[in-house]
Amino acid sequence: MLGRSGAKDLNEDNQRLLKVISGSAKQMGQLIDDLLTFSRTGRSELKLVPIAMTSFVANTIQELAPEIRKRKVVWKISKLPMVQADPVTLRQVMVNLLCNALKYSSKRPESRVEVGFKESRQETTFFVRDNGVGFDPRYASKLFGVFQRLHSATDFEGTGIGLAIVRRIIARHGGKTWAEAVPDEGATFYFSLPKVKAVKVADSPGD
Repeated sequence: MLGRSGAKDLNEDNQRLLKVISGSAKQMGQLIDDLLTFSRTGRSELKLVPIAMTSFVANTIQELAPEIRKRKVVWKISKLPMVQADPVTLRQVMVNLLCNALKYSSKRPESRVEVGFKESRQETTFFVRDNGVGFDPRYASKLFGVFQRLHSATDFEGTGIGLAIVRRIIARHGGKTWAEAVPDEGATFYFSLPKVKAVKVADSPGD
């Protein structure tokens, strides 16, 4: 309110301080929202249904389109298999991983994001790969902890909770999460989902 009504009457130093206060308040609001999401992912009931991952991922990317309208992003999406999962929480997983890839590749002239998979008899493993700044693989185990960040908040915004949410959701599905990277050469984030017999449906609930 002060910024809208009286910022023009403040000197340059006070205007800068006002921006700091406003930015900190917004960051705290986002942190509270993320903590609430993290808390809910441990309590909400999972409703497992068949999901066509190709269209599910495509729909998620379409939702993100307004946020990256001015950027050059190249998507490479494999033809993905069916899975049995909770569509609400799985959407949170995909949003977090895709936003993560877009964020850490934002300083490239062209962001390249790939979504693919590999299968075994027991599980299907999906991955989201980017051409961003990567990270030191020695600290990969810290990535999925609450408030754990490997990059400065001044370089990349965030609350340090998104990947913890991903791990909790996938763990509740009976799967695993991990990551690989090379500094300045991009990163790949993986999550696995157990296979369920006889998944038969044409389209994703997210369509």
